[in-house]
Amino acid sequence: MKRLGALATSVALISSLAIAKEIKIGAVMPMSGPLAAYGQITYEGIQLANKLQPTLANGDTVKVVLVDNKGDKVETATATTRLITADGVVGILGALTSTNTAQVIAVADKRQVPVIAAVATNDQLTTNRKFANRVCFMDSFQGAVVANYAFKDLGLKTAAVIIDQAQVYSLGLAKAFEQAFKAAGGKVVKKITISSGDKDFKAAVAQVKSANPDFMFLPLYHPEASMIARQSKQAGLDVPMFSGDGVSNQTFIDLGGSAVEGYMFTDFFDYSAPPTQKSKDFIADYEKETGKKELGSFTALGADTYFLMVDAMNRCEDPTDTVCINEQIKATTDFEGVSGVINIDEKGNATRSAVIKVIQNGKPVYKATVNP
Repeated sequence: MKRLGALATSVALISSLAIAKEIKIGAVMPMSGPLAAYGQITYEGIQLANKLQPTLANGDTVKVVLVDNKGDKVETATATTRLITADGVVGILGALTSTNTAQVIAVADKRQVPVIAAVATNDQLTTNRKFANRVCFMDSFQGAVVANYAFKDLGLKTAAVIIDQAQVYSLGLAKAFEQAFKAAGGKVVKKITISSGDKDFKAAVAQVKSANPDFMFLPLYHPEASMIARQSKQAGLDVPMFSGDGVSNQTFIDLGGSAVEGYMFTDFFDYSAPPTQKSKDFIADYEKETGKKELGSFTALGADTYFLMVDAMNRCEDPTDTVCINEQIKATTDFEGVSGVINIDEKGNATRSAVIKVIQNGKPVYKATVNP
């Protein structure tokens, strides 16, 4: 009887292995081009998460198919179409910036394929898009965090804002900040527009200097923010600078050098204050994998997009049913992620905390956590 029982178990195991299949998840990331610093560190988190959890509860293998969108809108749309039609992915992770993520969502929504964005924060991203989701906070929350911290905690009453008119991220975050700053009692004394790719900011810096604000708010990505910081220092403009998550990477510090000492920004996560047990475990795995313990927030959020997608797939009887996967993503409550506890609402937006950091001695240093 024991032999028959063992044989039956072996047959069942072999049968389950025989029917196990490979299911593909797509990742659209800027692995080259001006936004490569974001894509590379975010995909690092997805890769490690896939290595740690390569199979579903039913034994199916999860394969991540990466496509480099080069940080370009047209490339993003093409990459998304190819992932869905040629590779047959059941979900897509990406594409970082709000502008490019909007392209992913526009294509995926028509084909009923769920998207989970890691760091696309523009408020309108999920509006009227059934298959759009994210694990990051929105700009309305991030802008209010900056405004209230600057006014109430730092006592900064006037601000100059430099806006990238070519990025919906910058436009949305600037608007959210201005509304919250004025509501708190602050005053925006100067607003200046630039465009992505600009190199010479001397005129903008001169305008800020003449306005004499208590601080500068720069809702920008790291290439422009770092150059403005350097050129401000060269011009003798010495006021506190604050940004959103767009400067949350080591490349910003490397490009800015001593000019970004004291620079403050909002972020999603800090490895020195791990918010969950999953955070602690993933930090340990990351250190084993890379030899580094300084897990960045984009890497943590990249991992969370993968873990949350897999979690939703595991809650579906058919893990390739894209409609079910999307419904389960939106039914996510108290999800213990690497970057913190995440709740997703019916629109696909996440409710989560933010952290504030300051650059000291060439390193981002944790200052505070702000809960929603």
